[in-house]
Amino acid sequence: MMPTLVASGPAGDMPAGPALSIFDPVFIGIDEFGHRVTTPLIYRNMLIGGEPGAGKSALLNLLVAHAALSLDCRLCLLDGKRVELGQWRRCADVFVGPDQGHAIRTLQRLQTVMDNRYAYLEWFGERKVGPVHDFQPIVVAIDEIAYFSATAGDKKTQELFAALLRDLVARGRAVGIIVIAATQRPSSDIIPTSLRDLFAWRFAGRCTTDVSSDIVLGHGWANKGWSSNTISPNNQGAGLLIAEGGSPQLVKTAYLTDTDCARIAAYAATMRDALRAEGHAAAPAVPPSKPAAGLPEAA
Repeated sequence: MMPTLVASGPAGDMPAGPALSIFDPVFIGIDEFGHRVTTPLIYRNMLIGGEPGAGKSALLNLLVAHAALSLDCRLCLLDGKRVELGQWRRCADVFVGPDQGHAIRTLQRLQTVMDNRYAYLEWFGERKVGPVHDFQPIVVAIDEIAYFSATAGDKKTQELFAALLRDLVARGRAVGIIVIAATQRPSSDIIPTSLRDLFAWRFAGRCTTDVSSDIVLGHGWANKGWSSNTISPNNQGAGLLIAEGGSPQLVKTAYLTDTDCARIAAYAATMRDALRAEGHAAAPAVPPSKPAAGLPEAA
């Protein structure tokens, strides 16, 4: 049973709040009619793009906040600036700063975990993870992907980073690896087209041109009247959200202040510490019925 923190007040002790689930839809804001907008994270990947100040990091932090409060998932954070996702460091299994080597080693480790999980599913005749499985989904959040794919290191390490990330995005969904990546302009020199096109969910904050908007949403949407270039520069947090196989919709994302993020992160970290103290955090080994040849552990 997931723990619930207790707060002490004048009326005595009372629950401070429950945990969430990564299998729950995530509230991200409201549409142009004021209706709630939610998006599923499980079995999805999301690309977030837009000009500086458009609200990319705000949406990324909102999604990470839900993941941090979901005690049935694990967090892996990559942040070239350190500070955009730094408040969630205590909630994460791995936090990668401006270190290209650490970023590549982390993606290689995730690739191994992915392969081990597929071996596990194959042995038991299943196709994807679910709430009933012992191993937990992993949310991989990357702020300013361009730092790792086009700025840090040399061409060889940048291409290796992009290739590893492409593999995670392409194959990771069924085994619960969720990639959320944010960047200013995901053009081919920043993110290879073969990687960019794999993101089924995309959010385009304000862009300076129709071409930039199409780079985020997909080719041809500007000609159909959907361009984030039409969003006012003063309307931070507004953008076009497109789901797999759907059409864009205008969304105003919710905003968490630095204080909000710090409080949520502290609460989530305390919840996760309580869970570890109860002995629920260790990744389970594969059951004894695994093949004699030895199935890798499903982390």
